[in-house]
Amino acid sequence: KRVFQFTPFEPPESAGAAVVSAEGAQARTFAAERAEEGRNVYEAVRDYISAQRKSGRRVVIATWTEGARERLAGILRDHDVSPVSEAKNWAEAASRDPDIVNVVVLGLENGFTTPDLTVISEQDILGDRLVRRARRAKKASDFISELSALTPGDLVVHVDHGIGRFEGLKTIDVQNAPHDCLFLTYHGGDRLFLPVENIELLSRYGADEAGAQLDRLGGGGWQARKAKLKKRVREIAEGLIKTAAARQLRKGDVLDSPDGLYDEFCARFPFEETEDQLNSIDAVLEDLAAGKPMDRLVCGDVGFGKTEVALRSAFVTALNGKQVAVVVPTTLLARQHFATFKERFAGYPVRIEQASRMVTRKELEETKRGLAAGDVDIVIGTHALLADSVKFRDLGLMIIDEEQHFGVKHKERLKEMRANVHVLTLTATPIPRTLQLALSGVRELSLITTPPLDRLAVRTFISPFDPVIIRETLLREHFRGGQSFFVVPRIADLPDMQEFLSEHVPEVKVAVANGRMAPGQLEDVMSAFYERKYDVLLSTTIVESGLDIPTANTLVVHRADMFGLAQLYQLRGRVGRSKQRAYALMTVPANKVLTEAAEKRLKVLQSLDSLGAGFNLASHDLDIRGAGNLIGEEQSGHIKEVGFELYQDMLEEAVASLRDGGSGDEAEEKWSPNINIGTSVLLPESYISDLQVRLGLYRRLSDLTTSEELEGFAAELHDRFGPLPQEVKHLLAIVGIKMLCRRANVASVDAGPKGAVIGFHEDNFANPAGLVGFINEQGNLAKLRPDHKLVIRRSWDGAAERLKGVRSILRKLSSVAEAA
Repeated sequence: KRVFQFTPFEPPESAGAAVVSAEGAQARTFAAERAEEGRNVYEAVRDYISAQRKSGRRVVIATWTEGARERLAGILRDHDVSPVSEAKNWAEAASRDPDIVNVVVLGLENGFTTPDLTVISEQDILGDRLVRRARRAKKASDFISELSALTPGDLVVHVDHGIGRFEGLKTIDVQNAPHDCLFLTYHGGDRLFLPVENIELLSRYGADEAGAQLDRLGGGGWQARKAKLKKRVREIAEGLIKTAAARQLRKGDVLDSPDGLYDEFCARFPFEETEDQLNSIDAVLEDLAAGKPMDRLVCGDVGFGKTEVALRSAFVTALNGKQVAVVVPTTLLARQHFATFKERFAGYPVRIEQASRMVTRKELEETKRGLAAGDVDIVIGTHALLADSVKFRDLGLMIIDEEQHFGVKHKERLKEMRANVHVLTLTATPIPRTLQLALSGVRELSLITTPPLDRLAVRTFISPFDPVIIRETLLREHFRGGQSFFVVPRIADLPDMQEFLSEHVPEVKVAVANGRMAPGQLEDVMSAFYERKYDVLLSTTIVESGLDIPTANTLVVHRADMFGLAQLYQLRGRVGRSKQRAYALMTVPANKVLTEAAEKRLKVLQSLDSLGAGFNLASHDLDIRGAGNLIGEEQSGHIKEVGFELYQDMLEEAVASLRDGGSGDEAEEKWSPNINIGTSVLLPESYISDLQVRLGLYRRLSDLTTSEELEGFAAELHDRFGPLPQEVKHLLAIVGIKMLCRRANVASVDAGPKGAVIGFHEDNFANPAGLVGFINEQGNLAKLRPDHKLVIRRSWDGAAERLKGVRSILRKLSSVAEAA
């Protein structure tokens, strides 16, 4: 029992409150109730408050923000705590009637009790959720939500009605109350208004929209297509499960991080790790120690710290006596990684060698002998490492950097090498097939989406080739003391561009680099550019992968229409790697019409100008190119049937079902409760004016699954946009009721002044005997109709009373259902 001594002192007049002087003990926390499944923490709080008041103590609830104060006060009232009042400050709370439970903004981490007073902190009730909200770990499919910023005219897929066109957000009157709905049109001009609280039934079509046909509302074509595809998806899922199972059955090396030494190695990292970076590192270390071969994809944007994940996993592997192979696509990246690894491993008994065109034949042969004998611990190289002549004595970990650059033969060789070896793949823009495998759960996936501190997004411009614009772009960087990249698609373009630069921008020194240069010559050029002896590096895409030159912050790409989407994104990632604002100029021919695909690629690149957009870009690439050959048969046709997002959901559900021992057929259809209580349900335009922000918030709301997440969301709204209007409070209440509906398997709720009619999903209730007992308890106030709908008779005056009453009924029904 901890005792607190409050020492009195004279407060300044402006303090607005006296200092409490008393002996007290820490108030109870509700951690046990939070941890107990099915237990309602607020009911425990209500009982505790009741006991404290009976003991003659005044009760005060301390929250951290005004939004949390408002929400907690409302929740306590809903759980029959009364009277509850919101106080502006401690002085106001202390001056009120002792019987009133006051909720006040007061920065306390823990509550306390004295002979006359009990203070319960927000953290005592909710844990750390609202004070230091831990970000929910990103799931593989979360990028879909990030991409789902719909604009009018986009094709969407409703899980029950098929492909339609999104026309915008429309507010309609339902029982004389405004209700936000998504307005969709279908074949023949049919219209559908989808309530915003059911937005999860909608998915982005995502695939190439050119040949897509709108479905007819009420027609059988959509359900027939979906049923046919479901069967095909099950077959694909079975193949994926076999692939994953075969890997799981193999034994892998157990590699534990050495205590002390590992912490010392981590301390050499000159930056502070981001949360995503730490999560990825922890996941990799767990995989290495699990005793099964790791196959993890770390997807992080350019410059977001993937190399540090590789360094730490290599350190753990090498100090466990196993060899590490780091395979990279270009000699320049091999050179850079070699320098980074040598610097970080300095002083440790680890031998690091390089295998690429940058080293002499004699040095390469020496490295091969060292690998075969076990003398070389870490080797960094290009596809030269994949040659049959390279033998490892005890390979423990293979790190593949930017796998999208390796050809088919290289990938087949990688497959042969990695049978029982831990594999870590790093990429900013995974190829569609890799992304599909990760999303399907066959490969483990970690996302690094948090940018480093002070990182600024690269400003991207697309322009016809114009000598004046190019001159101004390069000179602006030159005069602010920086360097520039000028990238061309082919080696044949280099002489013309070199002549162009010498004629139009004679003020800058230009170095030329390409992959066919002699290793020594390329080394000299790059070293000179690193040392800032040149202002502009004119090169081919050899600079695309992983180069880190913080002083280079302007990029000009000649004939950008000839590059792939991922290539352009990687090239843009070569600039903006410091605190300086960086610029990327993509030039296209002045008098030439671009192909449709090229135009789409450039538009996507320009739209993805935020930090951390690499994963989003990969999914756009998946849309444009299709998933390709996943386990032997083309899938793009199947994706076109239902759209990428729904196809992905179906595949994930089938995989999960088969993993749990099911047949894959019983993967549950997506459904959403239909709730009609006659209350306003919307985020008013006067509260949040931006349509995309509102749609994004509606989408986030649909993904919430617990009351704690809903509390956090409400507090966030209050802090971002101000006090919650009545319509928003009603919306949040509807979402809370929707969560209870899912727990009770309730498909529909229609409530009015005289009661409610409740329909069950597929006429099924988990605990029929419990439901009969509930109906009997209600007497003549409840009955079950022949159509299996439950009729509840009540007298409710006004929307607020209906919301409270329906929530109370659903809470009881969910408790009965879960007691089965």
